[in-house]
Amino acid sequence: MRICCICGARPNFMKIAAVVEAFRDHPELEPTIVHTGQHYDRRMSKAIFDDLGLPRPDVNLEVGSANHAVQTAEIMRRFEPVVEELRPDLVLVVGDVNSTVACSLVATKLGVAVAHVEAGLRSFDRSMPEEINRIVTDALAHLLFVSEESGMTNLRREGVPEENLFFVGNVMIDTLLRHRDRADGSRVLEELGLAPRGYAVLTLHRPSNVDDAETFRRLAAAFSEIGRELPIVFPVHPRTRARLEAFDVLRDAEASGYVRPVDPLAYLDFLKLMAEAAVVLTDSGGIQEETTILQVPCLTLRENTERPATVEAGLNVVVGTDPRAILSAFRSACDLERAAEPPAGWDGRAAKRIAALLAQLGTAGLARLQGVRQGG
Repeated sequence: MRICCICGARPNFMKIAAVVEAFRDHPELEPTIVHTGQHYDRRMSKAIFDDLGLPRPDVNLEVGSANHAVQTAEIMRRFEPVVEELRPDLVLVVGDVNSTVACSLVATKLGVAVAHVEAGLRSFDRSMPEEINRIVTDALAHLLFVSEESGMTNLRREGVPEENLFFVGNVMIDTLLRHRDRADGSRVLEELGLAPRGYAVLTLHRPSNVDDAETFRRLAAAFSEIGRELPIVFPVHPRTRARLEAFDVLRDAEASGYVRPVDPLAYLDFLKLMAEAAVVLTDSGGIQEETTILQVPCLTLRENTERPATVEAGLNVVVGTDPRAILSAFRSACDLERAAEPPAGWDGRAAKRIAALLAQLGTAGLARLQGVRQGG
């Protein structure tokens, strides 16, 4: 079975790494890694590949940054000839970025089966670009690999045939558990002058938070106040850094040492930074999952989450963007119970389950599932 494994943005790399590793136990599965180049900064791409032991991509589309329409279209334009040349049996996509939906569209139109890893997640907020990507990809996919129980519920409600649904667990957690011991050896805390549990970690990248000046300023006010009580380390996404400068926010907090913007970190360093934090503030979906397994309180700076399992586990609190709510949740965060049970299937074996299912299905099974999805 020839499989095109698509990755394009930082969270994709961690997911694809687990899947490609699991394929090594099944020589009948022949992966080709296609990097769309959606994230092209070395610190967000090459360094992560190195940390994860992920082979260099077989194909790099080198798309780069652009608005959603242009980037999606350019990925499709560059990926189509790759599919026509490689003639894969399956295109495997992960997550919810533009690369995910673009490559799913190309594969489907060329009659190639699509597998979606992390299918069924829903925020029920269509103002989020990622939500549109998730809905469209799941509508096209023939194999829907689901990471948490809410995904199964959502996809059944949307009418996906039961034959096409596979509850496998969370491949992001596979990678975390595999590399956690290595991350413990990182010296990032010493390099940044931090003590365990003596700081908070912040990540921020969603357009709804960083592209609107007023929202960003409200958030910055909360961060500045929190920083007076607990210094905040802020690995800054490239597009977020541009907004920091354009809106002139956090300058005073940075000057006083309350908030410390730093460059994006390699995977192992960031994993260590999260694991030793007193609390993490984020608008990232993947970080909600990782903090749940690391047993670190997480405050989600959004009005919703597509990962309710993290809230049910007790360590993730969806706080929105109101400074008063953020401050109140921060002051309660240290009282959160750190002995939460992980969600079902978040056990480090999700990718192995995916590989075993594909090996068992074979190309004949893929063709059958394509027929089910097409109503044939």
